[in-house]
Amino acid sequence: MKQVIIDNDFAEISYDAELKMGKIVWKRKSTTEEYRSGFITLLEFSKTHEVNNFMSDIRNQGVVAPENRKWFENEMLPKAIDAGLKRAGSVFDGNVFKKYYMNMIIKVSNKFGMPLKLFNNEEEAIEWFKSFE
Repeated sequence: MKQVIIDNDFAEISYDAELKMGKIVWKRKSTTEEYRSGFITLLEFSKTHEVNNFMSDIRNQGVVAPENRKWFENEMLPKAIDAGLKRAGSVFDGNVFKKYYMNMIIKVSNKFGMPLKLFNNEEEAIEWFKSFE
């Protein structure tokens, strides 16, 4: 069952207890502060709820600034893994800029031994998460 943690004009952040999945659906291009607050909100939530899986729907996200990507790779990803994150999936539309952004993040997540995959839709990502149960 989906529990909405935050729903505002730039993102909906939710949790699915059955899948132990935190999810961010980006609604528009976000500012640096908004981008970071989405992940920080979920990280804080994971202190009281088991979050093994993470899904980010980036179809409406816009281009992510390089400094935000680096922040995600160097700060957020290690903290999320320390907090129990085991795998992540991203739903995206194949846009060349997002593909570059995601490939950079995939390289870093591989260094941490955490699988991160790209999907065309949410259903594929959920099936993949379920395959680990």
